[in-house]
Amino acid sequence: MAGPLPDAPVLELRESYFDLEELIMFIKQTKVLLILTIALSLLALASACSKGPETPADGGAPATSAKKEFAPKGNEGTISGAVAFTGTPPAPKKIATDADPACGQKNPNLSTEDTVVKDGKLANALVYIKEGTLADGTKIGDWSFKTPAEAVTLNQDGCHYKPHVSAVMVNQNLNITNSDPTQHNIHFTPKNNPDWNQSQPNGAAPLTHSFKVAEVLVPVKCNQHPWMKAYVAVLKHPFAAVSAEDGSFTIKGVPPGTYTVVAWHEGGQTGTEKTMQVTVPASGSAKADFAFGEAATASANPSLQMMPALDVPMMGRH
Repeated sequence: MAGPLPDAPVLELRESYFDLEELIMFIKQTKVLLILTIALSLLALASACSKGPETPADGGAPATSAKKEFAPKGNEGTISGAVAFTGTPPAPKKIATDADPACGQKNPNLSTEDTVVKDGKLANALVYIKEGTLADGTKIGDWSFKTPAEAVTLNQDGCHYKPHVSAVMVNQNLNITNSDPTQHNIHFTPKNNPDWNQSQPNGAAPLTHSFKVAEVLVPVKCNQHPWMKAYVAVLKHPFAAVSAEDGSFTIKGVPPGTYTVVAWHEGGQTGTEKTMQVTVPASGSAKADFAFGEAATASANPSLQMMPALDVPMMGRH
């Protein structure tokens, strides 16, 4: 004979117990799934962060892929020519060196070098490849070029910079020497690179500096001798030259292709440029002649405004 049925309150309590047990099981399963989801998300985020963006050689914005380094094929050519000056060039002005007698004693005929012309030929003009397409259809900007191990020297001699215009590649060392019996102050004032300002006493060891970003051109001055100035071009490739005293220049090792070549000369606020398109044949030579004139030097403003020596840093400052 069957036993007595449980009262209704007991049945309700038993059903509530089973419902609570199911709820607890559901919560446990949900918690496990949530923990797994969070763990997978964190692993994915850590993997993405560990890769990091690629940085181009010039220190600019991150690049999507590294450029392939150019390897000479043995069929490179040259770009050569001469830079002329038409009209009557401005006469150089004698520089007063009374503030530092050591300058006058070593270089009594010190004069300005803004426009150096001899027999109608212009010195100190920078000539470089701005852009172009190689014979294989690639752009010159598609390639990276090995930074030269040899440093370029910028010497302070006779209280002026030698050379007046020079070119280096990005990250190439520039050695600064002082051949004068007086203290100098080398001060680069770039737009795309950090300012660099360093004192250099006479007899001191050479200073070394490099630029991380391409820039045409970086002005150089001396805070202690306001007339001293020079220019340094910073390029991503080695295809540049500076016109000599007779106006001649040669750019060597140029891959076959068609290029836009620029000749730059100081004058006005940012200088004057002339452009020309040339085609370099395999193992051949292209000719590029440029001419500047009185219009390029007519501006009343100097190409690099020099300020009095108000900002002489302490020794060891960079």
